[in-house]
Amino acid sequence: MAGVIADAARMRPTKEDWDSLLNYLSEKLVGKEITEIHTHELYRGNGEWRGIDGPQRSIIIDVIFEWLTKRKHHVIFTAVDTNKFNEEHKGNDFSKDIESLWQFLSFHITLSLQKCMQGAKRGGTRRKKESKNNSVLVFDHQHREQKKFTELLLTPPEWSRTYYDKVKHQDDLAKIVDVPHFVDSKQVGMIQLADFISYFVRKYLEIENGFEEESYEGELNKLEEWYAIIESRCICMSNSFPKRGRCDTAEYFYSFVPESLK
Repeated sequence: MAGVIADAARMRPTKEDWDSLLNYLSEKLVGKEITEIHTHELYRGNGEWRGIDGPQRSIIIDVIFEWLTKRKHHVIFTAVDTNKFNEEHKGNDFSKDIESLWQFLSFHITLSLQKCMQGAKRGGTRRKKESKNNSVLVFDHQHREQKKFTELLLTPPEWSRTYYDKVKHQDDLAKIVDVPHFVDSKQVGMIQLADFISYFVRKYLEIENGFEEESYEGELNKLEEWYAIIESRCICMSNSFPKRGRCDTAEYFYSFVPESLK
């Protein structure tokens, strides 16, 4: 799962820029109207991308990554070994609060974002002056998950506090606006971009960790290039995947991370 961190003050120009990108792809590279990017179809050459050869689709992907880099948007992501999660998560001490893989991923991103955005600790009871910015979480529609995840943010479990080292006079998830929003991805370009990023993180990790074979010669090398761009824009790697000093909560999330991220 991945997210795009965008300044609310720039959302309107960002939307206009995204629409301009789709128009450019439609007119210059695809030859027909593209109104929404479904990355799994783009990568495989299915759907509206059928008939466009691999090298041309690779150029299109490069253009989208260039768009991300030029606009200086930051990203955040997490990943999980799904086989291990399915085998070991049920019955885990945390599983009464985290009931699904989607909840695991989305709450991990939430906690990582909170830890990243809060001020540095000052003594044992307060934090240094924090930025005035709070984060609104916006997800693609998840009809089965929305109610539970909203409850999770409104009343986060006590064990979650150690992840971001909550201090005495700090509210739970103080940098997160407590009610998440769920939208139709077709209407929000940044949701499409987050899905785009998530797809390439997943493809890279699947091949890098031996879960899948390359589907064409040199695929891993190309994925490494795109993953490096994502990693360069990620602001919370050390908060999402801490190498040392993990509390029990951080260890819980870390234990399911693919080996190449450890």
